[in-house]
Amino acid sequence: MDIFFQDPDEIPLPPAEVHIRSLQAKPWPDGKRVRVSIEVDPFQKRPSLELVVRGADRELASTSIIETMVRKMELTMHLRGEKPDGPLTLSAVLFYEEREPPEEEGEELPPAKIQVVDRAETTFDIVEEES
Repeated sequence: MDIFFQDPDEIPLPPAEVHIRSLQAKPWPDGKRVRVSIEVDPFQKRPSLELVVRGADRELASTSIIETMVRKMELTMHLRGEKPDGPLTLSAVLFYEEREPPEEEGEELPPAKIQVVDRAETTFDIVEEES
């Protein structure tokens, strides 16, 4: 598979060298959603990401991005439950999955081997909406 990038100076990297370049979390004024921006290095093989928002005592949101085709992503994560108090943490794990093909036709796929290549984290606060 060929992957083309806009900037010819950005050389696609092999999986072990791909890292998260930036991770940002900006809460929406309603306090129930978070805008997430993430950028990764140029890649030869499409990486996957796991994103989790946690409060002091519980997980508030999570999402998986499987084999992304783009380096710069923006998405909105919806927070579960009541509006959380205190600082929140957004964690990102960049990884590759490798699956061996089944030995016989009709056989179940063996479990995937996960290669974690990078992690990033950022802390943010929910700001009260002005009335």
